[in-house]
Amino acid sequence: MLADVTTGHGAPGSRRRVLRRRRRVAAGAVVLALVVLVTVLVDRVGGASSEAELAEPPPSTQSSSPEAEGTPGDGASPVPASPSETSPTPSAEATVPQAESATVPQADPATALAGIRSPGVPDVGTGVVDVVPGTVAAPDPAARVVQVRVGVEGGLPVDGTAFASFVMSTLNDGRSWAGEGKSFARTDGEADVEVVLASPRTSAAMCRPLDTGGTLSCHNDGRAVITYYRWANGSDDYAADLTGYRQYVVNHEVGHYLGHGHVACPAAGQLAPVMMQQTKGIGACVTNPWPFP
Repeated sequence: MLADVTTGHGAPGSRRRVLRRRRRVAAGAVVLALVVLVTVLVDRVGGASSEAELAEPPPSTQSSSPEAEGTPGDGASPVPASPSETSPTPSAEATVPQAESATVPQADPATALAGIRSPGVPDVGTGVVDVVPGTVAAPDPAARVVQVRVGVEGGLPVDGTAFASFVMSTLNDGRSWAGEGKSFARTDGEADVEVVLASPRTSAAMCRPLDTGGTLSCHNDGRAVITYYRWANGSDDYAADLTGYRQYVVNHEVGHYLGHGHVACPAAGQLAPVMMQQTKGIGACVTNPWPFP
């Protein structure tokens, strides 16, 4: 035993324990090296994936093509709720949101209207529509009664009472919408439809977003807006028959309120349908202010 100790050699069992410890240490080192290697590889793979995602950003939801952005006149304008003399949609000579109807445009349209304004037709009145006071019962209470409120913009050279009487006598004429079972009562309160006579500038504001230029009338959201430009001038086809043109425009715009859209001339020599855009021309038809016959 002394010789073994002094020479550094121990018993066989002791040597085996030393060898086992060395093997465990070596195995631990190998495992540790493998762990480190795997960790490095994972980090590198993860970094490459992130860079690839950054290199390919998700496609934009907006197109850079000019066709994606509408321009005036290319269909970008809001579509009117009803047809108009400036648009073939189901409304009238033009249309606009009710909230904008009382707003007078800031831009002065006088330049655009230069050369076509008749003497005595003001570009704008007060910008405020005055309701014509008074009520008149419907002549046929058994029919479907439509309540009508009539208004005239302040500052126009128009007798409001006379205008209201003309509107109601037109609508209650047997050749008007009575032919489809309607009868019209006048009110100065809540109404089904409002018929307004307004200056070119104010009517243009009421008819937004359509561009009427103040020379075309419109129906919008229960309001028939008649431009004083046409009330004073009529149209080329009606020529000297100013009364006939006025009857036409009242029936046409209220017809839009009743749900009627635009129609074309049926055939040469026939009466122009009242829902034809007669202000723009009657083609081969004959002027006609009435829905019936």
